[in-house]
Amino acid sequence: MEEEAAHTAVDDHREAVAPRRMGELGRAEALRLLGSVSLGRIVFTHQALPAVRPVNHLMDGEDIIVRLHDGAALASIVAPTQATGVVVAYEADVIDPESHTGWSVVVTGYAQRITDAGELARFAARLRPWVEHPAMDSALRIRPDLVTGLRLTV
Repeated sequence: MEEEAAHTAVDDHREAVAPRRMGELGRAEALRLLGSVSLGRIVFTHQALPAVRPVNHLMDGEDIIVRLHDGAALASIVAPTQATGVVVAYEADVIDPESHTGWSVVVTGYAQRITDAGELARFAARLRPWVEHPAMDSALRIRPDLVTGLRLTV
């Protein structure tokens, strides 16, 4: 009985969603949309396995800035002296839960730790932490190499 009810609920949900079309976004539009939101997900390697963390971000030109705090898994991925950084992916989206329309942007690039006190002060005023932590001691700068984006419309 429960299985039948669950199946019916899934069928009802599928019928309520109109068919959608998917279109690719250009780099400039994808980065503009990314700058219109403050929440995304960073994908990185942690203990030799893929890891994903939700984070707040802001845009600095085309670069994505993500706040770090001591003890976080993200803080361990980039040594302060690492010149080239490490490859990460960053994704953000806005998808309407009812119509399933919206957009999604994925950026792949190199992340480098920001330790310059002036830059950190500039970003700290605009980049809220998930939870309360002491002063912002470091951040990541993701320089986009590959930018892909999709828009879902009816």
